[in-house]
Amino acid sequence: MASVTSLSASVHQRLAAALQAALPESGAADPLLRRSDRADFQANGILALAKKAKANPRELAGRVTDAVPADDVIQEIEVSGPGFLNVTVTDRAITTNLAARFADDGGRLGVPHAEHPGTTVIDYAQPNVAKEMHVGHLRSAVIGDAAVRLMEFTGETVVRRHHIGDWGTQFGMLIEYLIDHPHELDHQGDAAETAEGRTAMSNLNRLYKAARTLFDSDEDFKARARRRVVALQAGDPETRALWQRFVDESKLYFYSVFEKLDMEIRDPDVVGESGYNDMLDETCRILEESGVAVRSEGALCVFFDDVKGPDGNPTPLIVRKSDGGYGYAATDLSAIRDRVFGLKASALLYVVDARQALHFKMVFETARRAGWLTDDVRAVQLAFGTVLGADGKPFKTREGETVRLEDLLDEAIDRATAVVREKDTLGQLSEEDITERGRQVGIGAVKYADLSTSASRDYKFDLDQMVSLHGDTSVYLQYAYARIRSILRKAGEAKPVAHPELTLEDAERALGLHLDQFGEAVTEAAKEYAPHKLTAYLYQLASHYTTFYDKCPVLKADTPEQVGNRLFLCEITAATLHQGMELLGIRTPERL
Repeated sequence: MASVTSLSASVHQRLAAALQAALPESGAADPLLRRSDRADFQANGILALAKKAKANPRELAGRVTDAVPADDVIQEIEVSGPGFLNVTVTDRAITTNLAARFADDGGRLGVPHAEHPGTTVIDYAQPNVAKEMHVGHLRSAVIGDAAVRLMEFTGETVVRRHHIGDWGTQFGMLIEYLIDHPHELDHQGDAAETAEGRTAMSNLNRLYKAARTLFDSDEDFKARARRRVVALQAGDPETRALWQRFVDESKLYFYSVFEKLDMEIRDPDVVGESGYNDMLDETCRILEESGVAVRSEGALCVFFDDVKGPDGNPTPLIVRKSDGGYGYAATDLSAIRDRVFGLKASALLYVVDARQALHFKMVFETARRAGWLTDDVRAVQLAFGTVLGADGKPFKTREGETVRLEDLLDEAIDRATAVVREKDTLGQLSEEDITERGRQVGIGAVKYADLSTSASRDYKFDLDQMVSLHGDTSVYLQYAYARIRSILRKAGEAKPVAHPELTLEDAERALGLHLDQFGEAVTEAAKEYAPHKLTAYLYQLASHYTTFYDKCPVLKADTPEQVGNRLFLCEITAATLHQGMELLGIRTPERL
């Protein structure tokens, strides 16, 4: 089924046509329509047009009003103030539009596909091999996953890339230690625990700490570790095989954490730093031959007029170090070449910490100078802020260490399970149900708290607030959904049926008009890579539903037609909440 034209779009079309009829010289003028608390919509564009045409704005507003055709959409237009138009739509139009959305065969609720979809390569969820994931890894994973879901839903072709840290000097140290202690990565004990990745990570953690201690205290070991780095980079088979053990072991752990986050990470999408090794030399050669990069003190550098250090001297992007080694820049630039020319991307999206903004600014500008990024291929860093503790400082343990991501998720699940158990006063849920719903509510709470904040802002990690039934939380939305499902189960023989002929109460109108904006909310969130705009929409939807539920009896409405229509409003609200939360990667349990 084709997308459904929203009521705001329908009103906009009618006012734009009336504006052109009343003031032909204005061309395709924008009436500047928005939602209003004085009417359903308000158009503010006439004032600027009247000023431009040297016309009286109220008189022009009257001419526009006269030019709007009479039909089933607009009920009343009132000229207000210096020349605003207050527009009220008909109850029939609201119900008819919602019925069309609900009838969408694809379950899309009338959400349109993007007009000009392309191919976006998104770089997100980038843990480091042989290191534990901590709270700092949360945002890239959660924001990236929501962005993928939103883009794919609106028709974009999305290629996922997880640029894991799987290369570098530390692997010489790790591999050399493993040669001296060959059983350090052997699995022992419970197979189920191993499958969860805990054993994998505890082995890696222990090995990493032991290797680091030896590296810092034993000069002979340090020298052997450095020679091992050279062997790794040269492709020595034994060294590569041992390196692969670290990568495979780490993936066991990564995948267990992502599974807990209810995220799908596919093996072919994991292309770490090592995946671009064979391109590094050619990348440097192209940059140097084209004059984009120049040699400076033995290193291959790219300079920028507007990037200077504290001493006022230019700070370059170092593509190749003076010792011949490659830094992050060479890998990132090679990845751009691969994504543009190999994957045919029209957009590159990097979900990366805001503290790396300068690095990516220089990398993108270098790629533009080289001709890899053009007007047809854009690169964007979706920069995210820091997760803070309750004290407003970067989130740490009491001992001052970085918080392990798994510990944080486990605590959220425990807190949420307690909330679910407490709310189940009638004992309707089995222990298995409570455990499963606790997981869905806990993980949803963590994701929603992250996504409901604009990515660029820091946010406080407050579990008490996250699992609260009140306020802007996923638990509030999940309980709203579960409440609606409960009403629909209790309806018995009464069926949800839209009745466009019925007059709507104020709370029904407010809910209906907000439901009609779902497509616009999804489109905007996808286009701007802004999941927080969808969370804001869904929270307002749940709030409108709460008001509707309080003011408009559903199963005890006055007539069978009114019961059916209100059940229909319940059903489409539930469908919209479910679809919206799914686009955020959050589950909506049927019962809570």
